[in-house]
Amino acid sequence: VQLQAGGGLVQAGGSLRLSCAASGLPLNNYAAGWFRQVPGKEREGVAYIRGRDHNTYYRDSVTDRFTISSDNAEKMVYLQMNSLKPEDTAVYYCAAAESISLPTPRLLFKTSTMPHLFDYWGQGTLVTVSS
Repeated sequence: VQLQAGGGLVQAGGSLRLSCAASGLPLNNYAAGWFRQVPGKEREGVAYIRGRDHNTYYRDSVTDRFTISSDNAEKMVYLQMNSLKPEDTAVYYCAAAESISLPTPRLLFKTSTMPHLFDYWGQGTLVTVSS
């Protein structure tokens, strides 16, 4: 999982789209996730997509505002973020893991060790939402 792009500064209520190139990974066999982290806090899962059927799952605070998608042929994963809030400010990371190695999404998001279950990580991109 390599390049990440799309972070930046936006006003509250605005939108940003993050992209991630999962070079070398057969996304049909993988699940991808977007995580975020602020200083002094644990990295938390934001959104999840399973490559083979595009099943998605979101943490409650971003449901109906964020949309994760993937293009398996292009090996790209995206996160469309709408109605951004100041509390969405964080460094955002994309990550991937073989689908077979992960629990169900509902259980995955309840697991405190969720980030540790993903094997491949992007370098992170800063999203800043001003009030």
